[in-house]
Amino acid sequence: MCCSGFLKVMMFVFNGSIFLAGVCILAVGVWVKVDSGSLLGLLETVDGAPPGLSQLANVAYLLMAVGGVLLLIGFLGCCGAVRESRCMLLTFFSIMLIIFLVEVAGAVVLLVFKDVAEQILDHLEEDVQKSIKEEYGRNNSFTSLWDATMEEFKCCGYKSYRDFNGSAFHNDHGRDLFPTACCNETVPACDTDKAHGSMIDGCFTKLLQLIKENAVVISAVALGIAALEIAAMVVSMVLYKNIGNKA
Repeated sequence: MCCSGFLKVMMFVFNGSIFLAGVCILAVGVWVKVDSGSLLGLLETVDGAPPGLSQLANVAYLLMAVGGVLLLIGFLGCCGAVRESRCMLLTFFSIMLIIFLVEVAGAVVLLVFKDVAEQILDHLEEDVQKSIKEEYGRNNSFTSLWDATMEEFKCCGYKSYRDFNGSAFHNDHGRDLFPTACCNETVPACDTDKAHGSMIDGCFTKLLQLIKENAVVISAVALGIAALEIAAMVVSMVLYKNIGNKA
């Protein structure tokens, strides 16, 4: 009885931790979706962008789905322990095992993607710069998207302010003005000297930083969750066996 009670407490601890981890992953997924959407949207407007690039946004949906499922199984594990239901415990174990395998596969893909991301984005440099020169200052939706992205991420152009040389915006403003996001100072006129002196990072650098930081955070969270999941699966099977012996 004492052992059974201890196992139930452990199930509450493990599943409570899994529930909280699910909340964290769900929050990270929402944050990634909201925070990276504009940068990915810019890349999707480029004619030479790889067709699979748009799938990067699905990482956020995957995180939100995993977080939601973790919330569900955390609740399921607690109910199974309280009600001593073998069916619920077995269902809990099965779902946990599937999630564990998916997380392992996802962590591997994420780590690999982190190394490949720079190559993909670097390959797009010429196409993005061409789009800026052709569309920025001429296409209102394209211009608004770039302005919003540069404002949000505190970046300028794809690699630097020089990407705007030859653009419609640059030509229409005397060939010596750049978007205000390219200067540190809040001034109505961002000229070449101010843009060069400010040296604002390009959005390429900011996007790489975002991907790498998220990859590290997500991988660390996944490792912690994996340890909890293994422990929870072991405890659930012990409880499953003990309930069967009582019957």
